[in-house]
Amino acid sequence: MNYTLHQLQIFLKIAQLQSITKASEELHLTQPAVSIQLKNFQDQFPIPLTEVVGRKLYVTDFGKEIAIAAEKIINEVYAINFKTLLFQNQLSGRLKISIVSTGKYVMPYFISEFMKQNEGVELNIDVTNKSQVLESLELNEVDFALVSVLPNKLKVNKIELMQNKLFFIGGGAIDYKRFTKKKDLFENTPLIYREVGSATRTAMEQFILNNDLSIQKKVELTSNEAVKQAVLSELGCSIMPLIGIKNELKNKELQIIPVKGLPMTTTWNLIWLKSKKLSPVAQAYLEYLNANKAIIIKEKFSWFENY
Repeated sequence: MNYTLHQLQIFLKIAQLQSITKASEELHLTQPAVSIQLKNFQDQFPIPLTEVVGRKLYVTDFGKEIAIAAEKIINEVYAINFKTLLFQNQLSGRLKISIVSTGKYVMPYFISEFMKQNEGVELNIDVTNKSQVLESLELNEVDFALVSVLPNKLKVNKIELMQNKLFFIGGGAIDYKRFTKKKDLFENTPLIYREVGSATRTAMEQFILNNDLSIQKKVELTSNEAVKQAVLSELGCSIMPLIGIKNELKNKELQIIPVKGLPMTTTWNLIWLKSKKLSPVAQAYLEYLNANKAIIIKEKFSWFENY
């Protein structure tokens, strides 16, 4: 047998996602390239690793065993690389962070310089909804999670990063002044929601409930970016985090519609389990944040205070 580390990595990703298309997207490779590597890897085994039933790919029992072995091999290779860097007195290891979808506008600024300073650190950021973020944290699959609402059922430590402001947002070309009452605005304008489990969705529903508002038309989308595009296309309005619409407000493609009781303000928190034993990389990152977060906020998010 003469399989390569690259083939092991590709097959492991296919086995995890059970899809060549999804594996190619995550690996930033073309689908044909992934298919060729899978075939070359399969040719070295007399037993099928995968099978296709009704256009869906399944990993065979033998393939699952090979995937487990592949993961162990890949982890050992990472360990060799990290140990080499340790002997060179460089910080090394993997840092895993799970963040809610709107956190993608925040987290990169709080970690980019740390990564530049520590070339031996590998970063894995998973962008998903609040429910899955908390599940990853609870299962100890990640070092940290970025959330705007602290979990009730988990015992966590936290570092406060910055404010998260939610405004009522509409398309830039529409005249909303004709709605003199908040009730009329909500009843006559289609409202665009995030999916169930999203912290933004929860905040929006709480605001509507507290103000006894009636919603006539409702649209549901599964990401903050999708909501933004829908509002830009004048499909409706939404209560959205300010952090993701800086350029659209500047270009007057979107507008903040004054509504009593808004903005709602929460805080972005980086959290981790109290019971977790932090790796040297995770501990170093916390020290970096404590020393630099105020500078990062001032340099990267000063515009935020204008709203």
